[in-house]
Amino acid sequence: MINSPYQKYQQTQLQTASPAQLLLMLYDGAIRFVRLGIAGIEEQDYEKANTYLCKTQAVIHELMAALNYDYPIAKTLEQVYEYMLYRLINSNLKKNTAPAQEVLSYLLELREAWDTASKSLNKNSEQQA
Repeated sequence: MINSPYQKYQQTQLQTASPAQLLLMLYDGAIRFVRLGIAGIEEQDYEKANTYLCKTQAVIHELMAALNYDYPIAKTLEQVYEYMLYRLINSNLKKNTAPAQEVLSYLLELREAWDTASKSLNKNSEQQA
């Protein structure tokens, strides 16, 4: 049951978002969670670190589930996502921020690339209309 206006807004945003917007939302969530996981390690709050690094892994699993294998890039992205999962597990087990920082850098780069691609597609579709 959705109680707060903010939760209602979030649900509406998800229901009305385009596939590109949903993808960017997933990246935004993963970026936020990995940052919180890194903060947990730095604060030596290992429960927080575990919670947020696991949430990051869950988002990456969603990104993997969304891959469209009709395009050759999907296999490459799958390998990148698998590597990120490996590094997150390593970061969580060893309570070392370096692997999580590496994943954060990849997530930021991929998010930027998808954002650029999305804007380019929108621009092209507007020109054709």
